[in-house]
Amino acid sequence: MAATQAHLIDNQEIQLRLIRELKEKTRKEPNKISPTQENRAKILRALLASHDGKMLTKEARQIMRMDKGAFSRLVDAMPEYIETRPYSLDKRQTVLILKSHSIVDDNDQRSK
Repeated sequence: MAATQAHLIDNQEIQLRLIRELKEKTRKEPNKISPTQENRAKILRALLASHDGKMLTKEARQIMRMDKGAFSRLVDAMPEYIETRPYSLDKRQTVLILKSHSIVDDNDQRSK
């Protein structure tokens, strides 16, 4: 009986350790960008730049021909380049706004 109980305790400790390790891994890499997302991010930044840095989210998504989920993940992975705000005329819609330093960053990368 004692051996079975000790074995159960060991199993629970192992499970807890594995759960902690998985949680740590997910915290370290919340928005890792894949190569495809990297290309789409550049396209989206160029698209926003060509529209004076502001564009409706729905319009940008339709131009890029992406589904809502993939586009949302793309925008969430780019917080240093793009911010979203509610559209002033219709609060149900959102506007993508290109942050000003992202244009400078892109130009710096080209010159290297």
